[in-house]
Amino acid sequence: MLQYITNDGKSYEERYTEAITNIPLYTDEWTDFNPADPGITILETLVGFETLQQEHILEASPEVRRRLLKMVGFTPERGRRARLLITADDVKAPVTLPTNHRFMIGDMYFETDRVVEIDDRKLIGIYGKKESEGEFKSFDQLLDRETKVPVAVFGEKPEAGDELYLVANNLPKGGSETVFYFRLRERFNRNRLPAHAENTFASIKFECYCEDGWQEINVRDNTNAFLTSGEIRMWIPENAARCSETPTEGYCIRATLTRAEYDIRPRLVAIDAFLFEVWQKHTVSECISFGKSTEINVLSGMSEEVYVNVFVREAKGESYRAYDYSQDPERVGRFYDRIDHGIGNMTIIFDKAKRGFGPERGRDCVRVVLYTEEVMRQYRIGKVLGYDHQRMSLPFDRIVPHNFTIIARRIDDDGEEIFDFVRPEHNEDDSLFYHLYDTTGEIEIEDAGDFIGADLFLAGIATHEGADGNIRAGNYLTSVGEASGNTYFNPGEGTGGAFSETLEDVRRRFLLDMDSAYTAVTTKDYEDIVSSTPGLCIHKAHARMDESKNLVSIAVKPGVDEEFPRLPQLYEVTIKKRLEQRRLLTTRIELVQPVYTQVNVSGTVYVKLHYDNAKEEIIETVKSRIDYLNSDKNFGDRLHFDEVFHAIEMLDCVEFVYDLSIRPKSTSAAKMEDADILPAFNCLLYPGHINIETVTSTDL
Repeated sequence: MLQYITNDGKSYEERYTEAITNIPLYTDEWTDFNPADPGITILETLVGFETLQQEHILEASPEVRRRLLKMVGFTPERGRRARLLITADDVKAPVTLPTNHRFMIGDMYFETDRVVEIDDRKLIGIYGKKESEGEFKSFDQLLDRETKVPVAVFGEKPEAGDELYLVANNLPKGGSETVFYFRLRERFNRNRLPAHAENTFASIKFECYCEDGWQEINVRDNTNAFLTSGEIRMWIPENAARCSETPTEGYCIRATLTRAEYDIRPRLVAIDAFLFEVWQKHTVSECISFGKSTEINVLSGMSEEVYVNVFVREAKGESYRAYDYSQDPERVGRFYDRIDHGIGNMTIIFDKAKRGFGPERGRDCVRVVLYTEEVMRQYRIGKVLGYDHQRMSLPFDRIVPHNFTIIARRIDDDGEEIFDFVRPEHNEDDSLFYHLYDTTGEIEIEDAGDFIGADLFLAGIATHEGADGNIRAGNYLTSVGEASGNTYFNPGEGTGGAFSETLEDVRRRFLLDMDSAYTAVTTKDYEDIVSSTPGLCIHKAHARMDESKNLVSIAVKPGVDEEFPRLPQLYEVTIKKRLEQRRLLTTRIELVQPVYTQVNVSGTVYVKLHYDNAKEEIIETVKSRIDYLNSDKNFGDRLHFDEVFHAIEMLDCVEFVYDLSIRPKSTSAAKMEDADILPAFNCLLYPGHINIETVTSTDL
């Protein structure tokens, strides 16, 4: 059912014949196909049941399929906004950015989720110090993001005790967090480490210089001790002080290696400091809650003309009442005073003594809803009619679930309007329980509770672009409506953006998981499992099965710094541990070290006139065909003589190939078979001595 197998139009006889025909494909022990055989009787019953039920199976409702998928552990992933880290460059003037302040790149919006203070703090020096040398070495080139020269900040041989110093002109206030982004040169793709997994290769202690000396600080390191590019969040101590130990005096954070067994030496390209988060969304209606009962300050990032609705809870646990703005300070009723400071920025004042009405102090006692004109014209959703699974269309699609809220308006026993703010999946007694289909822009009411007859309106709503918000690194963003002239840059790419999964998306994910190798059976299973070992850089893997010994041998080339690397012991231990969890019970496994064999080439090639670099082009072509280290060719792949010959022959500069010879330097791991070279299953070939003589047409 989950695979939607259809057999429309097939009769019982056709199904039965197909089932009988398929029996030999599964077993050669079932040879009695007579009607009296119990197995045939069972088969007839199952075919009859399938024939009778096929139409109902194909018409299974989405809810049935959703529950079936949930039984096997697959539920739809909710939509998520893309997240971006940005930093202010060359701050010209301090500025306070409100919640939902907008940044733009192209026609895409990113917004803050909280108030952000921007000032001129920045890194003014980066230094390294080797434990064995004890001298500071400047790495100030990492402050220039245009240079992009990789720097081995811990040297060519990182050791425990090596240090990296980050010096700033200022730090955020004590107790707050700050974010640094470290960009590394990544030669090979490293497999992601599981969340909260222990780093196999290294560990780092972070400290901040304080009034009483160096003090260890709490960090959340997403680089895994500089294995990959990423952010590091640091919590600044209360008593941070200026440090004079470094060549440049300033506030200092120190990173010290406590363990260093790197497979690839960390090479930093740039360090960006004091970043803050923005989220890819476009807020068109904002709902803000307050716990104050007399005066509230509304600070919104909505840069368009806004309409304001104010709702007040006059007693704990009650629904809200709508309040209106009145310029008459003596007018009695549900009114408020307002002082405007700009678009979306205002102070709202409640004077219960004069007006006779006001909020009761408590959590969320006041809610302010800000609408753009576009939303105000279409903010009514519809009326709750009370029948099961009532659906209503919204004026927007691709909605951010996190920001979505609706207002339900009812009439109380006194004939007055009361209002409630309801979020999706909010399941309480007698409450309005509904589902949000954020991608298509619909809500479905599962339980109306006490809200039958209520009118529904939009409150908080924002839209997003899903995976399109995962923009590339290295963009300058425009701050909308900000007059400071500051520029903003994202050193890392956007992450996390996605639309909610449909039922079909979940089904495809389920089928993909079914096809993924967990238990290794075939040689490809072993290769895939080894290549995907978390935290490791695996460049090539090749498995060979010896059925007579029930032994699987796997050759592995790690993607590390050395040109001809052997498999490090840490890799062996990690890979074997992973394979032990996935091998068949009786199968034995061995990891085999890679072997590298030179291939020597000689020959004579006639080239056309007026090709000055013909020889160099031919040599490069030959190298590319016999280089297994930097190509897609794997361990044991046959090197075809014809492939090299025709590659040369097809060059524009070549008239014809007169003579060509390719031979391995050593026959211990590669042998000649006719004119081809056949490497051993754990052997990789690479270019050795290339001797190509070229002859031009004038020499004929």
